[in-house]
Amino acid sequence: MAHEENADMMMEELELTKKLDQFKHKIMVLSGKGGVGKSTVAANLAISLGLNGFKTGLLDIDFHGPSIPKLLGLEHETIHTDENGINPLVYGTNLKVMSLGMLLKSKDDAVIWRGPMKMGAIKQLIKDVNWGELDYFIIDSPPGTGDEPLSVVQIIKNPTGAVVVTTPQDLSVSDVRRSITFCDKVKLPVLGVIENMSGFICPHCHEKTDIFKSGGGQVMAKDMNVNFLGQIPLEPDIVTASDEGRPYIYYYGKSETAKKIDIIIQNLLTFIGDSKPVPQAEPQPAEPEKLPENIKRYGIPVTDGKLCQHFGHSDKFALIDYDLEQNKIIKTEIKNPPPHEPGILPKWLHEQGVHVIIAGGMGERAKNLFIDAGIEVFIGAAVDTPENLVCAHVKKELIAGENMCDH
Repeated sequence: MAHEENADMMMEELELTKKLDQFKHKIMVLSGKGGVGKSTVAANLAISLGLNGFKTGLLDIDFHGPSIPKLLGLEHETIHTDENGINPLVYGTNLKVMSLGMLLKSKDDAVIWRGPMKMGAIKQLIKDVNWGELDYFIIDSPPGTGDEPLSVVQIIKNPTGAVVVTTPQDLSVSDVRRSITFCDKVKLPVLGVIENMSGFICPHCHEKTDIFKSGGGQVMAKDMNVNFLGQIPLEPDIVTASDEGRPYIYYYGKSETAKKIDIIIQNLLTFIGDSKPVPQAEPQPAEPEKLPENIKRYGIPVTDGKLCQHFGHSDKFALIDYDLEQNKIIKTEIKNPPPHEPGILPKWLHEQGVHVIIAGGMGERAKNLFIDAGIEVFIGAAVDTPENLVCAHVKKELIAGENMCDH
């Protein structure tokens, strides 16, 4: 019996080693205490790496408070399995995501486990998930220096290192010092410290107010002789985006705060000694259908025959051709869109020859993607039939109301 158990343990270790060998860099995101925005930083770190062209995996092992599904808007998605194991959820092109929270029957379920059960679950979330080959494997750990981070260090054996998140005030900084001491004791390299909530920038007057002080993390990093990666200000849009499941770095990529996050990523890559992958040539989109100059084609997301207020949730699109010479609609076609992954719909609607999109709500990033594709965007339309909306737009009678979903 003992021989069989030893054989099973050896087989499990071999499977884990084989899986971990597919990950080039393995990074833990730690914090000394809760409430410092560690999961938000981990999510935006992973997405930013993906946007930079790296194949990235994000594993949430905060069993008692898994935040990643909520932060990425994936809490209602279904996990599927096949003969090869568990399929992680895919966000965009380069990011794969897995969290214990995605496997619970209800988001309100409590996980009451002791150390050995957590160790077993972490092993399963690594070896039984179809991660594939990754440039970066980001692990969002719970606050403190308890079972989960210790288990990860024991399982991975040769992690690239840890990114430690703090806020500037003394209480948080003192807790982070203990996290760095933990890393030293378990021989986990500290890749750097990120100071989150470092000053509040007023969106109206743009003046900075140091609500939680500023610079505490940077001073601590210098005192403890570890790398300082950068500061992220306290940004209202980060809070709103997180609550609505819209990763800040993706939807507000041109903001000043997003630029600071990008600096942190570049500092991290420099410290690790990595560089951006050579971009692969993307397949060229199909040429849009050529329409006569007198035809304007509209694209409208619809559900049950009327405008769908949540642009990314629509199950069909109405493509309507309006003849500007005859001053009437000459064709209406209902089409099924491709899967709603970031960046897909602008390319698809461009290929359909759409000139104008009428929507109830849309995020700034999505809007910019459509504009870049040469498509005019009207946001804030009320629920109505696509035909009525098109006629009102042509007559310049369509009234823009509130952006109903902004994601």
